[in-house]
Amino acid sequence: MSRLLDLLEEERRKLNQLGEASLKQAIPLWENSAVQEQSRRVDELVARVSETKAKHSRVARQ
Repeated sequence: MSRLLDLLEEERRKLNQLGEASLKQAIPLWENSAVQEQSRRVDELVARVSETKAKHSRVARQ
């Protein structure tokens, strides 16, 4: 689980860097395909973390 959280944080940092660079270049975030792709990666990881936490929670209750 900690590896997944570390990966999520790394991908969030990348997203923030891409977003900041895009804004500095006056490119709207929704028009920047690199930002959009990175955002999808972060969304997928957030979903995986949520699923993993839910599985652990169900196991702990049993």
